[in-house]
Amino acid sequence: MAPIRLRHPKGVTTLQVDLDSFTVLDLQQEIFAVTEIPPSQQELKAGYPPHSLTLIPELPLESLGLKTGEQLIVTQKPGAARTAAPAANTVSNASPAAPMTGLTRSQLSEPVVLTPAPAAPQESGPDYVPTEGGYLVHRIVPDDNSCLFSSIALIFEQDMSKAPQIRKIVAEEIRKDMDTWNEAILGRPREEYISTILKPNTWGGAIELAVLAKHYNTEVASVDVETGRIDRFAPPAESDSGNRCVLVYSGIHYDAATIAPMLDVPDDFHQTMVPREREGDDDAVLQAAKKLADKLRVKKAYTNTATFDLRCQVCKTGLKGEKEARQHAKETGHVEFGEY
Repeated sequence: MAPIRLRHPKGVTTLQVDLDSFTVLDLQQEIFAVTEIPPSQQELKAGYPPHSLTLIPELPLESLGLKTGEQLIVTQKPGAARTAAPAANTVSNASPAAPMTGLTRSQLSEPVVLTPAPAAPQESGPDYVPTEGGYLVHRIVPDDNSCLFSSIALIFEQDMSKAPQIRKIVAEEIRKDMDTWNEAILGRPREEYISTILKPNTWGGAIELAVLAKHYNTEVASVDVETGRIDRFAPPAESDSGNRCVLVYSGIHYDAATIAPMLDVPDDFHQTMVPREREGDDDAVLQAAKKLADKLRVKKAYTNTATFDLRCQVCKTGLKGEKEARQHAKETGHVEFGEY
């Protein structure tokens, strides 16, 4: 364990972190325990002069380039109210996209199966917001641990049932690019990671989105329902098509968002990719994505994975948040959890 000095609104605290095995989310949850600032609302700076860190929860802590004795500064994002843990809810017909940030994401040695709490009744039809050229529509995919792959299949293959093929694309791309997708970035041996991501009940996350953005030469923009934050995964500049697609992430589930010229047209008429008009978040489609997230947030269609209540479906142990669930999985081998 290595000491990391943390400056925060309540004072200064020294955290003990494992620079070799922690993920970024592990660090964020340690910070949450001290500051009560949820991971999704944390802004971290390091170095001198302090510079902002890009936080991708699924990546190993090594991706931040921190060193023993490093000083971090954490603040709460502007406009983010510090509230009690939200009630567990879900986006899509099941719970929220997001999973899945992921109890297991492909980072655990064994895939985790999350059974969401029953979804609250919804008004008929998917949510949507007006945008240039039509309406940005929330396209719900099954909550079956393959939601990321189903959403990508819907967007690029116009058939969400091709999720298994999308998993194979990820596996092959990781297998081919040993330099980019090395053991340090994957957080585990390469062949083990590849084998795990091919299993139908293993979640995907940031690594998979980065791989797929490169494969399809298209930027993947993921909007977080809880915060409205947009994470963009861009392809290499030399192969960039200049197009963008949109995903909706609720904390434990991914859905797609596509553009319909009119609300009553068949799904086949939806535009699943659009040209990038601007690089910043003020792009018209990204602004629409934020408004769609706002609409879903009002319905509490998200899950805060740091604070939601879980129960092990095997031994019935009650757990708080993703960190406790991951630790329980490592200690017991139990990998089936449900919200309650």
